[in-house]
Amino acid sequence: MKLVDRILTIVITATLTSAVWIVLGGSLIENATGVSQREVTRPAEAAPSPSPSDSTAATVDQLDTAGVEAPSDAQARQLLIPVQNIRPSDLTDTYSDSRGGGSRLHEAIDIMAPKGTTVLSAAPGVVEKLFRSDAGGKTIYVRSTDGETIYYYAHLDGYAKGLKEGQRVRRGQRLGTVGSSGNASDEAPHLHFAILQTTEDAEWWEPANAVNPYPLLSGR
Repeated sequence: MKLVDRILTIVITATLTSAVWIVLGGSLIENATGVSQREVTRPAEAAPSPSPSDSTAATVDQLDTAGVEAPSDAQARQLLIPVQNIRPSDLTDTYSDSRGGGSRLHEAIDIMAPKGTTVLSAAPGVVEKLFRSDAGGKTIYVRSTDGETIYYYAHLDGYAKGLKEGQRVRRGQRLGTVGSSGNASDEAPHLHFAILQTTEDAEWWEPANAVNPYPLLSGR
């Protein structure tokens, strides 16, 4: 075999081998961790919520949440609907609704209420971050007492007087008011509420696993 033919054969073989390892390597990593990248939500980007015409059922693939653990039974029992005077029967499951023209899932529920309605802490914890963004508007990140869950409140009209980062809050404590800040419609004020499973040492902005709040708040 000519030298040129040998070199060509070696290059083709190496290329095919690399491609196989890239595919298999990605699968092995995903299987080892038990969580694929499609299960991960970055909290600071979790806020986008609907315009009145953007609340259709998801057209993208649904997330495989088999590896995502929901809050414990004890934790779930202590959750409070985080908007004053809202009953379980008033809630709508918008967790799997599409956003961005079908490019992503909502991964939260929208609790509709008049602007200025009191927003309550769903569970005890610590205010980890008061954050403002174009998407979520005025938001609050409350970390649970065990450090492994973040409760995310977005589109607030305002914060409760004196609320600050590092402050401990009790279940039912006033955090702020319902609004339409960020990318929410002025015609549909609501609280965007998300539950994110994380780890004690993870930062508030790091990717976390979203859990559907609807069954935990509605009892369904």
